[in-house]
Amino acid sequence: MTERGIGSVEDWQSIVEEYGSRVWRTAYRLLGNDADASDCFQETFLSAYKVWQCQGVRNFGGLLSHLATIRAIDMLRKRMSGIVTSGDFGIDTTASKVDGPLKKAQGHELAGQLSRALGRLSGQEAEAFCLRYLNGMSYKEIGRELDIKTSYVGVLIHRARANLRELMGPVFDNEKSEVAK
Repeated sequence: MTERGIGSVEDWQSIVEEYGSRVWRTAYRLLGNDADASDCFQETFLSAYKVWQCQGVRNFGGLLSHLATIRAIDMLRKRMSGIVTSGDFGIDTTASKVDGPLKKAQGHELAGQLSRALGRLSGQEAEAFCLRYLNGMSYKEIGRELDIKTSYVGVLIHRARANLRELMGPVFDNEKSEVAK
């Protein structure tokens, strides 16, 4: 590979093989369906190629994670302006034998509401939140991925959680009242 990142089609194939599963997981967890995740996957690699053409890329993993998250959040925002569907973020919302279908339906609904709320956060807040809670990355890893200080990662995640709490407050208020019954 060249200093600018890649030099041939074979190099691009190795990039896709190395980082493709990470990009797919990020897109699918946010979007919740194969068709949208596939579109996001393709847009992510196309955007990465365009970035590479304009400037050097030192960290393809970081660039691709960033682009996949941003593209998925953009798709969520587009959903909000039209028909909103609920994705499941790759979260296991299957009901146990004790919980039954009601709990499964509630889990899917909650995932859909979280999806819509994430679409209303600022780009950096949503990205930091997703990298932390959906991809399981540490603050230090997120800082490297986003090229920001680790302490600022904490600020972004704190803000994202506070904003999500506000945006989803009615959801949690309903949950609390159901438990109290």
